[in-house]
Amino acid sequence: MSETAVAVSGVGKRFGSTEALAGVSFDVAKGELFGLVGPDGAGKTTLFRV
Repeated sequence: MSETAVAVSGVGKRFGSTEALAGVSFDVAKGELFGLVGPDGAGKTTLFRV
């Protein structure tokens, strides 16, 4: 099993009454490449700023 370099669990973010992220979880293993792809306004930048 690979060593975990990044672990994200249950991340959420709200802007007033708007829920931008809810329950985001993922692991990135050491040496693994990771990309986040999605349409405009999907919350990619918000996730990395949290």
